[in-house]
Amino acid sequence: MRSLDSAREVCEQFHPGLVKALDALTFAERETPGSPVIELFRDHGGVGLLVPTEHGGHGADLVEAVQVMRAIGSLSPSLAAAATMHHFTAATLYALAPTEGRLSAAQVELLKSVVPGRKILASGWAEGRTEQNILVPAVTAVPVEGGYRLSGTKKPCSLSKSMDYLTASIAVPGATGEPELAMALIPADAEGISVHPFWGNDVLAAAESEEVRLVDVFVPEDLVIRTTAEDPERMVALQLAGFVWFELLISAGYVGAASALVEKVLKRGRGSATDQVQLVIKVESAFAVLEGAARGVLDGVDGEEAVANALVARFAAQQAIAESTATALELLGGLDFITSADSARLATGVRPLAFHPPSRNSVAEALVAYYNGADLELG
Repeated sequence: MRSLDSAREVCEQFHPGLVKALDALTFAERETPGSPVIELFRDHGGVGLLVPTEHGGHGADLVEAVQVMRAIGSLSPSLAAAATMHHFTAATLYALAPTEGRLSAAQVELLKSVVPGRKILASGWAEGRTEQNILVPAVTAVPVEGGYRLSGTKKPCSLSKSMDYLTASIAVPGATGEPELAMALIPADAEGISVHPFWGNDVLAAAESEEVRLVDVFVPEDLVIRTTAEDPERMVALQLAGFVWFELLISAGYVGAASALVEKVLKRGRGSATDQVQLVIKVESAFAVLEGAARGVLDGVDGEEAVANALVARFAAQQAIAESTATALELLGGLDFITSADSARLATGVRPLAFHPPSRNSVAEALVAYYNGADLELG
């Protein structure tokens, strides 16, 4: 399919050989627990996609990144889900890097080590907790001499077995004594961190989405990013930016999986031309709205407007790919379903987009209020 070929070309531009390496494996090999896809991602420069060139990365912009994620999702939905966690974390952290004094020496050293060390960043933000506010820290922090002791869990936590660092949202005492949001950068081998089985579904089984537990994990003060008197809106801005990157990147990966199924229908000539074009319209429009939101960010759209655009794009894509994959599976027919699980797993593999926070129901009132002129208040 022409547009999917274009996405794969963009992926090849940033990660030479990754598409070929993934394609050399069967779909089952790519999607099974213990799959090599995350290591292939690491070996082909995956960690550096959104890392600025001055830090040794590729310096891709958001439009290029959603193209890459579409390509990866078409080959391995598990890798697309896992890579999103690294990418939006990296994009968030490196957003602070250009301004002198915003990061400690230890934080700068960590960021400089990601690309040469091929280090993977996992996300321990509140994302993933059912019916919980995704902007509320999932990990507790107790101040101690020289830093903080952290305790809590993240489940599921993608990249749990391959991560080199875990980023976690925490609440720390502010200047007035009131708790304020901060971000801890935690080495994955720190004492007190453990990984436990959690993911029980065959879908996205290679994303390493297990439970990560933190029990009295010490993090030094200089590996905690927090607001300052000179930069009081730092964490709010980081949250909003990270939220936008996450929604667009994760959605692009799922659109890639749906595109791969539609591509199979086109190659096999299943159904009428009208059937086929309806599928193309759905997946192309799903990606177009994501790409449009990404271009808006490049053009300077930020804050609440960028968040609203990203949410609308995500929910539009979510609906379109659910409909297109169901129809594609039907057109491919019973023999395809009987003789191989690949198509069924691709069709099922797009459904988890509905489970990533925030749910459509949880933000419906906030979005309606926003488009009626109110501030965007997400809970």
